[in-house]
Amino acid sequence: MVLKHLICVILFIVLLYPPSLFHKEEEETRMVVERGFKLILGSQSMARKKILGEMGYDFTIVTADIDEKAIRRDNPQDLVVALAQAKADEIISKLGGQSQFAQDPLPTLLITADTVVVYKGVIREKPTSKEEARQFIKGYSGSHGGVVGSVIVSNLKTGVQRAGWDKAEVYFREIPAKVIDDLIDDSITFKVAGGLTLEHPLISPFIDTVVRPPISIIIKKNPCFLLCFISTILDTCSETLW
Repeated sequence: MVLKHLICVILFIVLLYPPSLFHKEEEETRMVVERGFKLILGSQSMARKKILGEMGYDFTIVTADIDEKAIRRDNPQDLVVALAQAKADEIISKLGGQSQFAQDPLPTLLITADTVVVYKGVIREKPTSKEEARQFIKGYSGSHGGVVGSVIVSNLKTGVQRAGWDKAEVYFREIPAKVIDDLIDDSITFKVAGGLTLEHPLISPFIDTVVRPPISIIIKKNPCFLLCFISTILDTCSETLW
């Protein structure tokens, strides 16, 4: 279905650039007016900010203050969608509720997302100790794990939402003990699910292969598909074009 393919556009961002949480003073850029809508990114991910910026989208950052541990699902796909939904709900509430946007001349789109790592069928969240972090990273060495990501795009003017999830399998080369030690000494390791940040300069040289669905490969070569995803939620893109 066309909509499923369009959802994969944002999912590609989620999977290729999982949350890094590298600390940097957050800059709020001007909202998009010339494109006919305003865009809010409900994420602290530096990588997501970078890719949206490189694609020409201006946006405002608004983050959610939720207790992720209080949201539990057995299935990783269900979990990431539930977390992204909780973030959307909290941000909308923080902004004063959807009714605040109903009369706006321009629609406001909110993007929320979440990512977890799945290793040998077990959902891995943020490591809580150095011992657990070491266990996580040593497990990836010479092995592989799944990165499951979700995205929800909410039109705050109309209340319409589009949601979906996708998965990538990441295969690692052998990770040297020194690199593992250095990763454990980096506080970032304890702020991401599974202690794993694919774009981290210490871990990226040891990524062998990232396997994604075919549609994600297409999106990688044609990132402008993001515009049609946004057009779909704004009801301005005809499915007959696809």
